[in-house]
Amino acid sequence: MTHPDRENANVVAQTFGELAPVRIGLSAETRHRGVMALNRMLAHTLALRDLYRKNHWQTSGVTFYQLHLLFDKHYAEQDELADAIAERVQTLGGVALALGQDVAQETKISRVPRGREAPGAELSELVSAHEVILTEARVLAREAAERGDDGTNDLLVSQIVRSNERQSWFVGEHLVQTDQSE
Repeated sequence: MTHPDRENANVVAQTFGELAPVRIGLSAETRHRGVMALNRMLAHTLALRDLYRKNHWQTSGVTFYQLHLLFDKHYAEQDELADAIAERVQTLGGVALALGQDVAQETKISRVPRGREAPGAELSELVSAHEVILTEARVLAREAAERGDDGTNDLLVSQIVRSNERQSWFVGEHLVQTDQSE
């Protein structure tokens, strides 16, 4: 059954994948490529954010309190990154991904089990997720710079790469401690 609002073409202000005419000194092609790249990065960031929330709720063991707080802190930081990425997509004239099914379809971050995992598994999955983001963000930053999209390049380097490197380091340090204590 079709939802009545969806029958009315006036409900959708901008179709996903379509660019709005914005005057920011970048060609439509540059903006389109930036939007596509940033929406992938947004999907990865939202997937990682939600992985941090899952682990915040489900962590256990002798390091529970430290990990519970760390996961909550990193969740909030990833949420801020997601907002910055979505705003950049909108600035470029695009439509930002927003729904869970779209994130799941677009991200390369591996799905994890629904159940509670051991802290070592949680930490390993987080480091792997950060690596997906960092690997792709560096490539996308170089491409944005080559296209003259300084705003996207700056977001990717100064916010996404730096935050994810730091978070990966923090998580990795806990992983080393977990491996040594087990």
